[in-house]
Amino acid sequence: MAKIRITLVSENLDSLNKVVEQIKKVATYFNMKLRGPIPLPRKQLTIVTRRTPCGDGSDTYEHWYKRISKRVIFVEASESSIRNLLRIKIPDDVFVKISL
Repeated sequence: MAKIRITLVSENLDSLNKVVEQIKKVATYFNMKLRGPIPLPRKQLTIVTRRTPCGDGSDTYEHWYKRISKRVIFVEASESSIRNLLRIKIPDDVFVKISL
């Protein structure tokens, strides 16, 4: 039995939840021990820029936000079932990190 930790990171919450649901389906189909998904705190990156780059005019600013969501899943299963878990199609906007 191997224990792995799957960390999923994405800006798009819908695609992140779809990948989590796919992992849950595969884990229940192959009788894996699954713990999670554990939602980690959402990071919010903020960038404040001036509207006019030359500096003329009034001081008006634009605010840009980027929200990053994370989920952690712990899986305990045999190596052959973990290979089936790794065959899941993952969208381009979801970053996956797997550690043993």
